Amino acid sequence: MRYALGIDVGGTKIYSAIIDECGKIVSEIEKNPTPKTYEEIKSLFESIIRKHENDIDIVAFSTCGAVNNENNHILGSTGNIAKGYPDMPFCDLSSKPVFVENDANCAAWAEYKIGASKGTKVSVMLTLGTGVGGGIIINNQLLKGQNGAAGEMHFKMYSDKRRKCTCGSWDCFEIYASGKGLKLTGEEISNNPDITTYDIVEGVNNNDSRMIEIFNKWQDDITNGIIGLANIFDPDCVVLSGSMAEFVDVEKIQNNANKEIITTPIEVKKATAGNYSGMIGAALLAFEKGVL
Repeated sequence: MRYALGIDVGGTKIYSAIIDECGKIVSEIEKNPTPKTYEEIKSLFESIIRKHENDIDIVAFSTCGAVNNENNHILGSTGNIAKGYPDMPFCDLSSKPVFVENDANCAAWAEYKIGASKGTKVSVMLTLGTGVGGGIIINNQLLKGQNGAAGEMHFKMYSDKRRKCTCGSWDCFEIYASGKGLKLTGEEISNNPDITTYDIVEGVNNNDSRMIEIFNKWQDDITNGIIGLANIFDPDCVVLSGSMAEFVDVEKIQNNANKEIITTPIEVKKATAGNYSGMIGAALLAFEKGVL
């Protein structure tokens, strides 16, 4: 049995654990707050690796930011992690082989190997959180694109420049389908700049008609994005993960999407690989690619 040290790097937390080639976590899961500086992040990585290096065959990073096709370098990072992070010399951090992949791609692979999209040929995974991540798998291959940046969910939803997206463009899918998107939809419909996603979800649970209107508009935006993705990739299923996915009505989204798509019908499912799918997917991808 081969073992990987999975390290999942987010803007606020870094998780790590040893994972076997079946995708099973076989050690305690360690959790650290993400340091604020590049040097502190590098030092934390070195400390985690040093602790486990003798017990593993490979180090597998699941990280925010797009990753190159050689799986050793970050092409671009996100705004919520230390400046300079894309310059991290991942392969120099360990005497063992090091594998790096984008966190949404890793989560998509975990769902494909052990989760909701297991047994499918083509699947799209959307991570609905503060932003929106994405991973696309076609015929047992993770879609990476020419440079490694495929799967970014920044396609246009509208054309009237209503919302500035985190990517710097306007009216992307992310700025409508994310948790931030739900809040902005709430502000627009309620005319209340202080409304929160918690207010909206609580209002839906209490049968508040205005909150239901806001929530339905948000779900419609998610559905419209899924329709476009389905028409392009013709997937077996679309998997929804992330903190905001627990609130969505997947049956409603599936039914509405299937009324409009021009490809074959799709299934819409909630993710089942768990909160540590990034680490698991990174390990399984490293084993799959034969990095050892």
